[in-house]
Amino acid sequence: MNEFDVIVVGAGAAGLMCAARAGQRGRKVLVIDHARKPAEKIRISGGGRCNFTNIGTGPGNFLSENPHFAKSALARYTPADFIALVERYGIAWHEKTLGQLFCDGSARQIIDMLLDECTAGGVEVRLETAVSEIEHVGERFRLSVGGRAVIAHSLVLATGGKSIPKMGATGFAYDVAARFGIRVMEPRPGLVPFTLDPGLQAELKPLSGIGVPVEMTCSAGRFREAMLFTHRGLSGPAVLQTSSYWSPGEEVAVRIRPDIALAEVLTAAKRKNGRQGAAGVLANHLPKRLAQYFVEQAGLNGPLADVSDKALGRLAASVQDWRFKPAGTEGYRTAEVTLGGIDTAALSSRTMEARSLPGLYFIGECVDVTGWLGGYNFQWAWASGVAAGDAA
Repeated sequence: MNEFDVIVVGAGAAGLMCAARAGQRGRKVLVIDHARKPAEKIRISGGGRCNFTNIGTGPGNFLSENPHFAKSALARYTPADFIALVERYGIAWHEKTLGQLFCDGSARQIIDMLLDECTAGGVEVRLETAVSEIEHVGERFRLSVGGRAVIAHSLVLATGGKSIPKMGATGFAYDVAARFGIRVMEPRPGLVPFTLDPGLQAELKPLSGIGVPVEMTCSAGRFREAMLFTHRGLSGPAVLQTSSYWSPGEEVAVRIRPDIALAEVLTAAKRKNGRQGAAGVLANHLPKRLAQYFVEQAGLNGPLADVSDKALGRLAASVQDWRFKPAGTEGYRTAEVTLGGIDTAALSSRTMEARSLPGLYFIGECVDVTGWLGGYNFQWAWASGVAAGDAA
């Protein structure tokens, strides 16, 4: 029978960070994962360059039933702390839009760094290893791993959520929580493309492949980023961000080219040259196919001189107050994260330990703390991993 101080289930971002911290504190640590390779989500993130944090990270960039829960961990392990670790390993990085930080090279550098940190802490990592049973006996946890029993004083669940099931994602952490009477907030896909009803999708099909800057609003979410028309619906950063705030049946408002007052542009163009058409004017500010779509929808294919200012105002409004109701989302298959998860009321915000069962910890994506697109979820993984790793 193998005995450890800490067993971490999940060799992803949060799990490896937690294991490294605990190991470097002198704890005997075992990491278990059913996957063939560690940290596959890191490997594919950021187009293979890993958007490993965001310099603007703050509690306001996260969704949770308790918006205050993440404050403690995020304050104690900041983007600057992770940047210092990255630089200690000589990993070159750069900043892209909106404070997003990426490796100059490969996301593999971040994975290797975390594995090296685990090695420095004497952490044992077992991959392609399934946990079939978890029991709490006395003050210790007993796990059945590959037909053998392992025991630890502390058990950390870092198995993520249900997003991207083709990479092996499951609701394992939720099952463990239920096993020990810990509430789980209803999980749902987040940072995911919208699907449209068949009629609207057919109407928009000719626009597939077009991207455009927008301001998208739904409930408490308002984002100025790009939107992409696809053959399945709508995607792009603005859509992914908004999807985390959307509930079925809700309407989404889109302001295309929010930096321009299109009504004024159209009326000014009419005064200057009434012979030109509205589509040509809009095409100076929108992709040509998109401009033509809105003009045809408004029935304004003639010269501007034949169109009233009021009609031009309605055309501009159709572009800059475009509203639709998503039919749904693409679901966990393409969702970047899982919303909901382990109820934060059941955990210590300082250590991530379950209040009702000392020694049991939940970290990373499986907890009801979900970040925006752009490196925030990795920062939560690092911060929550450190919180548990320093306590377990």
